[in-house]
Amino acid sequence: MTTEFTITAPRVISMKDSQHHDERWLHSLLKDDPSLLGLEGDLNVIGSERRQPSGGRLDLLLSNPDTSPPTRYEVEIQLGATDESHIIRTIEYWDIERKRYPQYKHIAVIVAEQVTGRFLNVIQLFNGEIQLIAIQLQLVEVNGSHALIPARIVDLFERGTDEEDEGPLANRAYWEEMASPTTLKTVDDMVKYANEIVSDSGGPYQPKYNLHDIGLSQGGRARNFMSFRPQKGHLVVRMTVKQDDQTQQLLKESGLDPMSSYKADGRYHINLRPGDPETYKESLGNLIRRAHEQYR
Repeated sequence: MTTEFTITAPRVISMKDSQHHDERWLHSLLKDDPSLLGLEGDLNVIGSERRQPSGGRLDLLLSNPDTSPPTRYEVEIQLGATDESHIIRTIEYWDIERKRYPQYKHIAVIVAEQVTGRFLNVIQLFNGEIQLIAIQLQLVEVNGSHALIPARIVDLFERGTDEEDEGPLANRAYWEEMASPTTLKTVDDMVKYANEIVSDSGGPYQPKYNLHDIGLSQGGRARNFMSFRPQKGHLVVRMTVKQDDQTQQLLKESGLDPMSSYKADGRYHINLRPGDPETYKESLGNLIRRAHEQYR
């Protein structure tokens, strides 16, 4: 029996032209609930309209203490479309904060109602040299209710790990302290699935504990068709899978974390919570199989 329902198209509201939803309103809303930006982790607000030595004020300074090192986001908000001053201001404040507090990882965040094609090209030139995220944040109305919809137009460029130069090894105890035993158990579940799904004559896959992530090894050799970045409360699984309609549809229908997506480093980043490997075993198995085939 098919359930009938009505689909209503959302109406985008221009905050720049609105009398009730101005920049001060948006700033206050994001200050009270920074998760509306769609950034990872449980974010803390370190500062609002933070005065800079240059004389300007940084709209929001956010912190994610669960990463290693802790991450700070320098957020600049603008209604309407991005422009030159918005980009320059964001990068300037990011540069000031990272030089003043080098013990943290710093990420510049540009927030605007519209990230235009003209300035998208400019932003992407910086991405890779500057840790930068561009978020298009739109206010929509559906049947009298309102919602903010964040779309990450430019994401962080994460340089791939060279399998011949992965750096010094860590160990399991290191990652249990940096993340948690719970997320390490999720790594174990994923490695177990990999061995069940793509076992071959090379022997079983084992986790390889590096300082910056956990990779896979087989017979002492790196086999990183899948790697892991454990956090305190969740696990980021990175899979080398071609971005195509099949994979996009698989993610859409799987029920996995909606923040899981294709990133600028050429890999899919899948966010998993404890218990997710068992819940989404079939979907994850399909992704593991495709990543392994592409890697080979």
